[in-house]
Amino acid sequence: MNTTTEQHVTPTPQQKDRFITGWAVAGLLSLLPIVALSWIVVLSGERGSRCLEYGEQCSTIPGYALYDAFGLAVFAGLVALVWPRARWTYARLWAVFVQWAAQLALGAMILNGA
Repeated sequence: MNTTTEQHVTPTPQQKDRFITGWAVAGLLSLLPIVALSWIVVLSGERGSRCLEYGEQCSTIPGYALYDAFGLAVFAGLVALVWPRARWTYARLWAVFVQWAAQLALGAMILNGA
Protein backbone atom coordinates (compact mmCIF):
# COMPACT_ATOMS: atom_id res chain seq x y z
CA MET A 1 0.00 0.00 0.00
CA ASN A 2 1.40 3.33 -1.02
CA THR A 3 0.84 5.80 1.82
CA THR A 4 2.50 8.73 0.10
CA THR A 5 -0.38 9.44 -2.28
CA GLU A 6 -3.63 11.04 -1.23
CA GLN A 7 -5.82 8.72 -3.24
CA HIS A 8 -8.49 6.95 -1.26
CA VAL A 9 -8.86 3.26 -1.79
CA THR A 10 -12.43 2.04 -1.79
CA PRO A 11 -13.15 -1.66 -1.39
CA THR A 12 -14.81 -3.50 -4.23
CA PRO A 13 -18.24 -5.09 -3.71
CA GLN A 14 -16.60 -8.52 -3.53
CA GLN A 15 -14.28 -7.32 -0.77
CA LYS A 16 -17.23 -5.89 1.15
CA ASP A 17 -19.10 -9.18 0.81
CA ARG A 18 -16.12 -11.19 2.05
CA PHE A 19 -15.73 -8.83 5.00
CA ILE A 20 -19.39 -9.18 6.00
CA THR A 21 -19.36 -12.95 5.50
CA GLY A 22 -16.21 -13.26 7.61
CA TRP A 23 -17.76 -11.38 10.53
CA ALA A 24 -20.99 -13.39 10.27
CA VAL A 25 -19.08 -16.68 10.33
CA ALA A 26 -16.87 -15.48 13.18
CA GLY A 27 -19.97 -14.55 15.16
CA LEU A 28 -21.64 -17.90 14.60
CA LEU A 29 -18.47 -19.80 15.51
CA SER A 30 -17.86 -17.78 18.66
CA LEU A 31 -21.44 -17.87 19.96
CA LEU A 32 -21.23 -21.20 21.79
CA PRO A 33 -17.79 -20.49 23.33
CA ILE A 34 -19.04 -17.11 24.59
CA VAL A 35 -22.06 -18.74 26.22
CA ALA A 36 -20.06 -21.64 27.67
CA LEU A 37 -17.31 -19.44 29.08
CA SER A 38 -19.85 -17.02 30.54
CA TRP A 39 -21.62 -19.88 32.34
CA ILE A 40 -18.31 -21.27 33.60
CA VAL A 41 -17.40 -17.89 35.07
CA VAL A 42 -20.83 -17.51 36.68
CA LEU A 43 -20.97 -21.03 38.12
CA SER A 44 -17.46 -20.80 39.52
CA GLY A 45 -18.49 -17.89 41.71
CA GLU A 46 -20.19 -18.08 45.08
CA ARG A 47 -23.57 -16.86 43.87
CA GLY A 48 -23.65 -19.23 40.89
CA SER A 49 -22.67 -22.28 42.90
CA ARG A 50 -25.21 -21.37 45.60
CA CYS A 51 -27.92 -21.20 42.96
CA LEU A 52 -26.80 -24.49 41.45
CA GLU A 53 -26.62 -26.37 44.76
CA TYR A 54 -29.40 -24.84 46.87
CA GLY A 55 -31.59 -22.89 44.46
CA GLU A 56 -30.86 -19.66 46.36
CA GLN A 57 -29.80 -16.26 44.97
CA CYS A 58 -30.65 -17.30 41.43
CA SER A 59 -31.01 -15.01 38.47
CA THR A 60 -33.59 -12.28 38.21
CA ILE A 61 -33.27 -12.30 34.42
CA PRO A 62 -36.06 -14.39 32.89
CA GLY A 63 -34.93 -17.47 30.98
CA TYR A 64 -36.76 -16.47 27.83
CA ALA A 65 -34.57 -13.36 27.52
CA LEU A 66 -31.49 -15.57 27.29
CA TYR A 67 -33.12 -17.88 24.76
CA ASP A 68 -34.37 -14.92 22.71
CA ALA A 69 -30.93 -13.31 22.57
CA PHE A 70 -29.35 -16.63 21.56
CA GLY A 71 -31.99 -17.22 18.88
CA LEU A 72 -31.67 -13.67 17.56
CA ALA A 73 -27.89 -14.02 17.27
CA VAL A 74 -28.20 -17.29 15.35
CA PHE A 75 -31.01 -16.00 13.13
CA ALA A 76 -29.24 -12.73 12.28
CA GLY A 77 -26.00 -14.58 11.53
CA LEU A 78 -27.75 -17.00 9.21
CA VAL A 79 -29.60 -14.16 7.48
CA ALA A 80 -26.28 -12.42 6.86
CA LEU A 81 -24.86 -15.62 5.38
CA VAL A 82 -27.74 -16.61 3.10
CA TRP A 83 -28.72 -13.13 1.92
CA PRO A 84 -27.88 -12.66 -1.78
CA ARG A 85 -24.38 -11.22 -2.07
CA ALA A 86 -25.03 -8.81 -4.91
CA ARG A 87 -28.02 -7.11 -3.29
CA TRP A 88 -28.58 -5.04 -0.23
CA THR A 89 -25.08 -5.13 1.20
CA TYR A 90 -26.10 -2.74 3.95
CA ALA A 91 -28.92 -5.05 5.05
CA ARG A 92 -26.37 -7.85 5.46
CA LEU A 93 -24.12 -5.48 7.37
CA TRP A 94 -26.95 -4.57 9.74
CA ALA A 95 -27.74 -8.25 10.22
CA VAL A 96 -24.14 -8.79 11.35
CA PHE A 97 -24.40 -5.81 13.72
CA VAL A 98 -27.60 -7.25 15.20
CA GLN A 99 -25.94 -10.65 15.48
CA TRP A 100 -22.95 -9.34 17.42
CA ALA A 101 -25.10 -7.05 19.58
CA ALA A 102 -27.36 -9.97 20.51
CA GLN A 103 -24.53 -12.31 21.38
CA LEU A 104 -22.64 -9.71 23.40
CA ALA A 105 -25.87 -8.83 25.22
CA LEU A 106 -26.39 -12.54 25.90
CA GLY A 107 -22.93 -12.86 27.39
CA ALA A 108 -23.47 -9.74 29.48
CA MET A 109 -26.85 -11.00 30.74
CA ILE A 110 -25.32 -14.31 31.75
CA LEU A 111 -22.41 -12.66 33.52
CA ASN A 112 -24.58 -10.06 35.19
CA GLY A 113 -27.59 -11.86 36.47
CA ALA A 114 -27.59 -15.55 35.79
